[in-house]
Amino acid sequence: MYTFLYYSHSKRHSFSIEIPLEKQQLPGYPPNPVTIGDHIRKRRMDLGLLQREVAEIIGVTESSIWNWEHGTEPELQYNPNIIRFLGYVPFDRPDDTVGRLAWYRRVQGLTVVALGNQMNIHPDQLYEWLSVTRKPFNKSLQRIERFLESHAPFL
Repeated sequence: MYTFLYYSHSKRHSFSIEIPLEKQQLPGYPPNPVTIGDHIRKRRMDLGLLQREVAEIIGVTESSIWNWEHGTEPELQYNPNIIRFLGYVPFDRPDDTVGRLAWYRRVQGLTVVALGNQMNIHPDQLYEWLSVTRKPFNKSLQRIERFLESHAPFL
């Protein structure tokens, strides 16, 4: 709201006009972001940053930011820096055990091999679980739950 005041010395009266102001959104601003690129563009525009500046923050090229903002999915390894830039995780966390493990992998930007090393599980076994080729046995599900609980700060 902006108020204009007018004072007249000759007639000894005053009046004010109030004009409600609404912030105009910039062209291309995603009010309801869906993709990771939408989330990056929204945050970038909220902060008034250029793609070049965001690229420096995340540790990629300016063309990577442009590509992400125009529909290309970022490589897994960049997710931790993207999440740090956004200040939140832009994708939903599933409720099932294997889904949460896949979510953890995505948030941390881990390859199946790196996750296997963290969990001390063979990557082929993990790949089968994560690709839903095979369902883990109850003992393995309990092992995954213990792993996820021990990494609760990231979840």
